[in-house]
Amino acid sequence: MGALGFGVDVGGSGIKGAIVDLDTGELVEDRIKIETPRPATPDAVAATVAEIVARAQWDGPVGVTLPAVVTAGVARTAANIDPSWIGTDARSILSTALGGRDVTVLNDADAAGLAEYRYGAGRDVNGLVVLLTFGTGIGSAVIHRGVLLPNTEFGHMEVDGKEAEHRAASSVKDTEGLSYKEWAAEVSRVLCRFEDLLWPDLFIAGGGISRKHEKWIPRLENRTPVVPAALLNTAGIVGAALVAANPQETGIAP
Repeated sequence: MGALGFGVDVGGSGIKGAIVDLDTGELVEDRIKIETPRPATPDAVAATVAEIVARAQWDGPVGVTLPAVVTAGVARTAANIDPSWIGTDARSILSTALGGRDVTVLNDADAAGLAEYRYGAGRDVNGLVVLLTFGTGIGSAVIHRGVLLPNTEFGHMEVDGKEAEHRAASSVKDTEGLSYKEWAAEVSRVLCRFEDLLWPDLFIAGGGISRKHEKWIPRLENRTPVVPAALLNTAGIVGAALVAANPQETGIAP
């Protein structure tokens, strides 16, 4: 077994953590999951993260994802988490809850993107990779040769008069009753806009709907290759562990 790291992925319904083999990106043991507290205030989430770390008997640095824009350890938005996170020094609160140890905090889509680039669907691409998570909204991560451009919010980009996620999130497919063919047309529209601005080498499609990729990825009409995410529900944990161990290398400030 190679070098180890620890990642915690804070989601709207559950908080998951595990020890990660940083050579392979695999979880060393089954992930530990605790229901996200209600309300998901900073102190309540920090206490839950501390419980997960204690259960795993981990005593090193910890990486933590949040469903939020995070700059220099401070949460700037609050998607699917309590609004009291906005403006909060998340790194300080989490570090205090963990006895003063080193903690690195980053956006959840950014963590997933780094994990997919290093260990998953983007591992053989020496160029610009864009991960998009299709769910209630559209999360995004941009990685160039292993270095992250943090906190991109491409789901909010306007595409022909609508936010991208209002066109192509998987929730739109469900709420509007779209077929895979109809929804793929909207996804193509969004991807064409993104690629005209970025010229990526690869799109990685994440989110729960990526498990049914054979129903819609072949229908896409944009020019850039699109592949499904490989790590699925472990990507946030793996990316967080990777960043905690290599904050400068991955483009995240310690």
